[in-house]
Amino acid sequence: MSATAVTRQPIHGHEPPAAVRVDPGPLLLADLSDTPSLAAHRAGRGTLPETDVARLAEAAERVNIEGRGGAGFPFATKLRLVARGRRPIVVVNAAEGEPLSAKDTGLLLVVPHRVLDGAAVTARALGAREVSIVVPSERPAVGRAVATAIDERRAAGERLRWRVAETAGGFVSGQARAVVELLSGRPNLPVTAWQPEGASGVRGRPTLLANAETWAHVGDVVRLGPTRYAARGTAAEPGTTLLTLPDPDRADGRVVVEVDYGTPWAEVLGRAGLQGRPLLLGGYHGTWVAAGGLAGLTVSRSAMRAAGLALGAGIVAALPGCPVVRTADIAAYLAGESAGRCGPCVNGLPALAEQLGLLARGDASGAYSRMLRLTQLVERRGACAHPDGTVRLVRSMLTAFDAEVGAHLAGRCQWPT
Repeated sequence: MSATAVTRQPIHGHEPPAAVRVDPGPLLLADLSDTPSLAAHRAGRGTLPETDVARLAEAAERVNIEGRGGAGFPFATKLRLVARGRRPIVVVNAAEGEPLSAKDTGLLLVVPHRVLDGAAVTARALGAREVSIVVPSERPAVGRAVATAIDERRAAGERLRWRVAETAGGFVSGQARAVVELLSGRPNLPVTAWQPEGASGVRGRPTLLANAETWAHVGDVVRLGPTRYAARGTAAEPGTTLLTLPDPDRADGRVVVEVDYGTPWAEVLGRAGLQGRPLLLGGYHGTWVAAGGLAGLTVSRSAMRAAGLALGAGIVAALPGCPVVRTADIAAYLAGESAGRCGPCVNGLPALAEQLGLLARGDASGAYSRMLRLTQLVERRGACAHPDGTVRLVRSMLTAFDAEVGAHLAGRCQWPT
């Protein structure tokens, strides 16, 4: 494992889940074995057929594979860009700096070779000799699982060079440019990028970077072919997606589930016992939804965007307490988790968090108008998307919980204690 000299750890109350459970699913999580070994994986799924860039890009485009890390960028577009360069590098981003997320963690603990297969078959198609896997320092079990899986693949004769790097920790450590910086031997923090990493990434080389879930989907598209893969989901959004839900048996635990695109949210929430509760979707850079706000909607990135919501990294959380108070707490955490390299983060996010804190405490004279002004000042002006994600969260709270905001502006909290 390698690490940078920068050490950043989550603030108390925003730690990763203490326990992760993975439930069987229809595609990525089908046929779960009692062991994550390569032998069990090969016995159940076999060896992926070889492919080339053109066929892989066409297949990924046919089934509309988009990045599952939150940005939702088309995989085929990134693949074609990287293929135009020389000496490409493939990166599995399993940093998962979002404290509420557990899907990449769950995949690598339970079925690591389904992730590594997707990266390996793509690397061979590109003629890449190196695959890097970035694992979170806050979740050491992930690093151990990846190291074991790589040892198995080396022992089986796989000739790719596998490199494992451990993040410095913290919310922004998994941001794409922060990962590129880490693998380039620099501090694991975001920087301004003038070119996409597909054109100039790790050490200036074309870099195909995707999160662990995305690579698992790539592997299944190659294994099944686009027609069989698209038997799940909808015509517009084929396949499945992973969601991280609260564990009803452990307050500090998470459950990873796999659902078809097009699944009614009522079914998902009923399965998790979350009906009738306000929810945070997509994590700390996601959007709040008032109780009943998902009625009639399905699990669909396009439908969520049309409704002004963000599925993001597939997080569904029911955070206890008043959403105004919780948003103020999260905003303060996010302000402390920035790279500290641009004005919107250095000055804007702490100022926004301060005004939210005043609102949460009922000392809100002028806080509302100052909050609105600050969201306009920091949005789309940062070196990375960290300010934008924070603004998204704040605005969604102001919209979804206008009655609660009004109560706080009047100096009281009406949320049950």
